[in-house]
Amino acid sequence: MKLLHTLSLRQMLTVPYVVLVLLLAAAIGGLSYSAGRVAVDTLSNQLLSEMVYRIAQAVERHVFGAGAVLETAFPGGVPAPADIKDDFDKLRTRFWLATSVHRDPNNYAYYGDRNGQFFGLWRHSDTEAELRLRSSGHGPRTVYRFTGIDGELREPVRETRVFEPRERPWFKSGQSAALHTWTSVYIDFKTEQLVATRARRVNNAQGEFQGVVATDLSLQHVNDFLHSLKLTANGIAYVVETDGNLIGASRGPHLQRAVAGGNVRLNVEASDDPLVVASYREIRKLLRHATEPSQARTVVFETSDRQQVEAAYTRIQDAAGLDWIIVVAVPRSDFLLGVTDNFKRTVVLALLAFLMTIVIGFMVLSVVDRDLKQLAAAARSVGNGDLNASFDVARSDEIGDLAKSFRAMQSKLLSDRLTGLANREAFLRRVDDRLEQQHRSPEPRPFAILFIDLNDFKHINDSYGHDVGDKVLQEMAQRMLCGLRSRDLVARYAGDEFVVMLDSVSNRADAERARSHLEELLGAPLLAIDPASLRSRAGASVGLAMYPEDGQDVESLVQRSDADMYRRKQAGQPGRAGPS
Repeated sequence: MKLLHTLSLRQMLTVPYVVLVLLLAAAIGGLSYSAGRVAVDTLSNQLLSEMVYRIAQAVERHVFGAGAVLETAFPGGVPAPADIKDDFDKLRTRFWLATSVHRDPNNYAYYGDRNGQFFGLWRHSDTEAELRLRSSGHGPRTVYRFTGIDGELREPVRETRVFEPRERPWFKSGQSAALHTWTSVYIDFKTEQLVATRARRVNNAQGEFQGVVATDLSLQHVNDFLHSLKLTANGIAYVVETDGNLIGASRGPHLQRAVAGGNVRLNVEASDDPLVVASYREIRKLLRHATEPSQARTVVFETSDRQQVEAAYTRIQDAAGLDWIIVVAVPRSDFLLGVTDNFKRTVVLALLAFLMTIVIGFMVLSVVDRDLKQLAAAARSVGNGDLNASFDVARSDEIGDLAKSFRAMQSKLLSDRLTGLANREAFLRRVDDRLEQQHRSPEPRPFAILFIDLNDFKHINDSYGHDVGDKVLQEMAQRMLCGLRSRDLVARYAGDEFVVMLDSVSNRADAERARSHLEELLGAPLLAIDPASLRSRAGASVGLAMYPEDGQDVESLVQRSDADMYRRKQAGQPGRAGPS
């Protein structure tokens, strides 16, 4: 214990704890290193980031080729014909080349115009294709099979169902968009697979809207790629739209059966996989505040069942309106399989070290306990309004410096910096204390409140400057201190307003005499200013309120004395010389 007395407070509070922390860190570090936890955490972060990057690359290769298909079918600057029969051979050649750019998955390119005409080319293989044509602008389409880019059109087959391109979502989206646009993802009624369509408006030679060229993109390849990923036993990867509708997932469905039959889109919130739901909710919150949404990021979060999950995510966007989120989420327990036992041993050692820290901490703190308790009690008293709280701490170390700073703080809290008088807060609390004493005492002990407002102070500030104004305030403050009893309290209330508590007066007549004396003191010529240069003599208006007849609380007494001062000022009582 004597050794501890020779140490500074900083040494007493830091050296033992630093030693214990170093020992504990060494123990945890050794066990963690032996189990490979640090390496596992690093590798898991890198693995998830690379996995998200791979998925993003695959999705981009799959999706972003659609733009090239449209530009090949209708290159920029090539006007749309007024009648597709006029450019039939050119359309057939360009659309054959367009469906060759990314035949898997963009094997279908088509065009519809404002007159209801339709031209579409579907590639079945490298050499086989079919042409879907509606040249009249009304009725069903006619389908022609052919082989090779210039192959002869075989026997036509007329569809039974009327196909009106102008009513299709892709036509309406392309017509209203200035550039490329994606339609909403939908379920193809033939294949029962998700499909997205990219469309672009095409103008005629006069620069007017003529039609829309589009290509379909099956998203089954995205889902197949996700299923091919090798994840941990409980990990999952998925692609989702920002509204929560799934594009595909490495496990589980991305579609669900509707009550009326057929498939409908599955929203994440309706998924029966809690990891999908929890990870999407967490990442959706993070994406709202992301400054670089396309950059791959990782996050660790806790699910509702207190399971730690590590996830990586990124966002794929393009100028055509595509906005998808890619997520890979894996429970941390999958990565930490062999670390569990070591972690338990680490916890036991940490608890032992914690107990040792508490024991040593109590030993150290017992040395300074008395002085700390005194400072704490004084701080609580100040917090409760007792700015005069006293304490007895005399040390030469850091606690002694703290005690000195605390005393200086008390002084500043109680004093007005300019005049050295008590400040408004100190005055109000002193009057409250006086009222409390009165309530506890059976004998009446009246006291008075004086409210003082300096005359013509604004003119002094405007004419001589604020430095002179400050000197006038200081001079007036000293006059009041010298002219009142030591037990009376003088305080600066605000600006050029002062208040006085006459601690004990027998009656109102005594208070009136004190007021007159104070007005006489304050009305004497100012030493800070040449009296000859003043347009009116100095002075002050003083209001009076007596306890208990004029008020039972500090607010009422101050208000009554303020009102009395204002009445005297308006009536031109001694010291009145103009507005202050």
